[in-house]
Parts: sequence; structure tokens; C-alpha cells
Amino acid sequence: MRTPLVFISGASQGIGAAIARTFAEEVPHVRLALVARNVKNLEKTARACAKAGAKAEIFGCDVANAASVELMAAEVASRFGTPDVVVNNAGAFTMAPFVGTSLAQFDDMIAVNLRSAFLVTQAFLPAMLKRKSGDIFFMSSIAGLGAYPNAAAYCAAKFGVTGLAKVLRAETKDKGIRVCCVHPGATWSPSWEKSGVKPERIMPAEDIARAILDVHRLSRRTVVEEIVLRPQLGDV
Repeated sequence: MRTPLVFISGASQGIGAAIARTFAEEVPHVRLALVARNVKNLEKTARACAKAGAKAEIFGCDVANAASVELMAAEVASRFGTPDVVVNNAGAFTMAPFVGTSLAQFDDMIAVNLRSAFLVTQAFLPAMLKRKSGDIFFMSSIAGLGAYPNAAAYCAAKFGVTGLAKVLRAETKDKGIRVCCVHPGATWSPSWEKSGVKPERIMPAEDIARAILDVHRLSRRTVVEEIVLRPQLGDV
């Protein structure tokens, strides 16, 4: 039986790295296409996954750049073939009130969080449709379900991700493609280290990764369209 190919953007740290490690540890001989701009950190993730038994390849790429995504997708196809799982995890967060959000900040949040998911999915979807199978995960946020003060650009981007996932689900549900939109609350990543927030108030990235793996493992007769995960003690 052919081992699955799992594509993960934003795999250099945080949730993306946790997803890669979880698949490596739980799915024997899984093949991983790991993507991010930070190649040095990607190499660390790949080594951890290889140690767990995965075949992990890294691809340095700015997934908000159309030309870069096109080249990366061609390289992934050349080395591995068509992904069985696409995890659109790349993203970033910048806080600013609406009146204090510059056009550059707004454009950056849209590019990193929303444009990237569109470009990556568009790059791999035709081959997945031709094969008539595949799982596509979009990493939105609870900020893609409800408004957050001082996060105008981020919320706009994540609401866009949520909408993009819903449209793709509607268009592909009879074509063998399962689409799931993930909405995590505060999840541990290096960006929280200097926040002053106690770790017990923040979800471990491994829990998000586990949820994604569990959804992927369901029978092909079932799709989880959305996952909402929040810290047990409430929003930070």
C-alpha cells in the first residue's frame, strides 16, 4: 500500500512543525513535503520527522508569492507526486486597531494568511481532482469566526480563509475531496514566549496536530467540515 504524501506549509515551527511530527510518529513511513521560508528551522523539523521514520523533504518557499508557489509545487510533484493531504498552515499575526492599521500591514496579513492558502490549494487541487481523492485543511482561527479588537487585518484574513474553505467544500464534496477548516484559539508557539501569559492558558500545538490526524483517519464516507478548539480556561 502506497504511503500517503502530506504537504504542510508553515512547517518550520509551532503548529506546522507539530503536525509534521505527529504524522511522522503515527503514520508508518509517511512522506512529508515540508514548506516554509525559514529553511534552517525546516531542517530541524525534517530531522525530527526522519528520526521518527518519515521520509521528509524540505522546500523553501514564500507561499504568498505566486511564482514561488508554482516552482515549489512543480518540485514537490517531481520528487513525490500529488499530495494526499494538503495542510494550509502558513500564517502570521499582527495586532493593531482598525484606525492604526496601515495598508502595508493589511496587505501583509491578507497575503500571508489568505493569499497563501489560495495559491497553494490552486497549485495542487487539479491533480487531486483528477485522482478523485484528497484531504485539504485550512488553518483559520477563532478570529475567523468572531471579531477580535485590535486585529482588523488578521480577522479579515482569517474570515477570508473560513469563506475560502466553505466554497471549496461546496465545489468538491462530490469529487472525492474532503475539506476541513480548523479554528484554533491560543496555541503555543515561539511567539508566546515573551507574552507573559502562563503556559497553562494556552493549548499545546500537539493537540491541534492530533485533531488534524484524527480527522484524516476517518473513513472516506465522513468529513469534518470545521474544528473549533479553545483553551479549556477560556480565551487568552
